[in-house]
Amino acid sequence: MFTCPDCKTTLNKNGNTFGLFWVCPSCDGRALTIEVIRKAIPRQMVNRLWQRARSKEYAETRKCPACKQRMPEVPIIVKEKTEYIDVCTKCHFIWFDPHEFEHLPKVEIQKSQGPPLSIEAREALARARLDVLRTEQQHKEMSDSSPDHWWEVIIALFGVPVEYNYTPLKHRPIVTWSLAAAITLVSIIAFRDLSDTIATLGMVPARFMRYFGFTFISSFFLHGGYLHLIGNLYFLMVFGDNTEDVLGKRNYLLLIAIADIFGNIAHILGSPGSTIPCIGASGGIAGIMAYYCLRFPKASVGMICWFRWIRIPVGVMLAIWIIFQILGAYKQIAGFSNVSALAHLGGAFIGILFWLKTRQSFSKTAQT
Repeated sequence: MFTCPDCKTTLNKNGNTFGLFWVCPSCDGRALTIEVIRKAIPRQMVNRLWQRARSKEYAETRKCPACKQRMPEVPIIVKEKTEYIDVCTKCHFIWFDPHEFEHLPKVEIQKSQGPPLSIEAREALARARLDVLRTEQQHKEMSDSSPDHWWEVIIALFGVPVEYNYTPLKHRPIVTWSLAAAITLVSIIAFRDLSDTIATLGMVPARFMRYFGFTFISSFFLHGGYLHLIGNLYFLMVFGDNTEDVLGKRNYLLLIAIADIFGNIAHILGSPGSTIPCIGASGGIAGIMAYYCLRFPKASVGMICWFRWIRIPVGVMLAIWIIFQILGAYKQIAGFSNVSALAHLGGAFIGILFWLKTRQSFSKTAQT
């Protein structure tokens, strides 16, 4: 649901030969994606507008009707008159005040020689064109050699991906926030006497039914140090909010719980006689990440590779990650690694099953 940045009114969806757009019924302002704008307004003007918006030189006043991020207000001169256009660099929406769009120059449209199309046919054609343009824009963005913000480089230097998902959240990720807070609190308390806490509450494969299996749960909230904790929290917050949003709180918790339990079972099967405790939320988070990558195939992540900034689809990231986990599982079984790659693979397996089970629920909706 998109809302007018001025009136806070729900926008009405419309379509024409260029594509879809959203209009405010109160003030007549309208929102269009940059992909649609490139079909209606000369490309050179649109590119200049986009470059200026990304320059960070202009004040950010209004909130984007889609993602609610502040949009830079970019001045553009048209027929010796200055128009101020609001551009969202995150989700590629452009907001036009009443009559701003009409003042801009338009590209010439060749008249169709065939019979006029019905409203339904025009809307279907507009959707198809919008999908193609959006895909082309995403491919262009993925080939971009620079991040959107300077701080993304700092995050990537630690070897973790930076998320690029332009899907606005419909609900607050209460469960994700609550889990992150609980994991942080329990881990910090455990750091006071970490060795004894891990020995008592960690999941030990050789004695996995200790405390009637309670260590399957307690080990989820324990971490071996601050880096271990921060790394898991980062992946939980990045991939958890969108996953919770589409699954709902109950199914989201069910995914995490089953993925964590199955991850522990995979770890036990790989090292049934081990007396080394296994701790961490990685199994459950691996389930979230696998589900996210399959549910949001058009999302991408940025990272540093050979001193270059690259963007790849999350599906590619998942495939690479699984390959590394398989290699890690081999090293784990051979006794050369203390990282439980088997738990990661077990959790990811549950995430994939959840996607296979729930994807029919989204078959009648637009895929993000």
